[in-house]
Amino acid sequence: MSVSNAAMRPTSSLWTGLAVLLLAVGAIAGATFATAGEIDGWRWLHWVCKPLTTLLILATAWRTKPAVSTRYRRWIVVGMACSLVGDVFLMLPQDEFVAGLVSFLLAHACFIVALLGDSRFAERPWGMLACVAYGVFNLWALWPSLPVPLHLPVVVYVLVLACMGGQAVVRERKHATDELATSAHWSMMGALIFMLSDTLLAWDRFRFVIPLSTLWVLVTYYTALWCLARSVRGGVERR
Repeated sequence: MSVSNAAMRPTSSLWTGLAVLLLAVGAIAGATFATAGEIDGWRWLHWVCKPLTTLLILATAWRTKPAVSTRYRRWIVVGMACSLVGDVFLMLPQDEFVAGLVSFLLAHACFIVALLGDSRFAERPWGMLACVAYGVFNLWALWPSLPVPLHLPVVVYVLVLACMGGQAVVRERKHATDELATSAHWSMMGALIFMLSDTLLAWDRFRFVIPLSTLWVLVTYYTALWCLARSVRGGVERR
C-alpha cells in the first residue's frame, strides 16, 4: 500500500514542537550551567533561548487555524507577548523583579479576558474558590519572608494569578461536554501549570532554595504556555 510523500513527512506542528523543545533545553541548560555573577557562554545561551522559546510558542498560537475565536486568540497572544517582556526583565543581570512581576500580571489579566469570552466570571464558583484558596495559602506561607516593599505587588499578583487559574477551571467545567471541551481542557491545564510554575519560582526566591529550581520553573512555565497555545484551536473560527 503506497503512502504519499506528504503523509510521510513530519507535520509542521511536530517540527514546531521539536524547535520549542530544543530552545527550552537551551534556556534551561544556559541558566543551570552559567557561572554565578559572570556573563559567560552559558548565560548567553540562556539569554538567547529563553525569549525565543516564548516567541515561538506565541507564533504558534497566532498561526493556529481555525481558532476558538479571533477574540480568544488575540488575547492569548497579547498575554504571551506580556510574558515575553517579563522573560526579558527577569533574566537581566540587574534585579528587575518588580518589572517582571508587572509584566506577568498584565499577561494573566489578558488570559482572564480571553477566558471570559465564552464564560462568565466565577459562574461555577468552586473551581475559582479552590484556586483563590491555594493562592491565599501560598501568600500566607511566604509572607514572613517577603520584603515589605513587595507586599502590595505580590498580593495583587497572587490574586490575579489565582483568578486566572480559577476562571480556566470555570470555563472547563462549563464546556466539558460541548464543542469547546478540548480548548477548555487545554486552557485549564495551562493555567494551573502556570500557577505551579509561579509557586516554584516564589518559594525558591523567598522561602528556601529548591534543588534544580531553574529546571522545574522553566519546564512548567513553557508547558503552561504550550497548553495555552493549544487551547486556541477550535472547530469553527468565530469572531
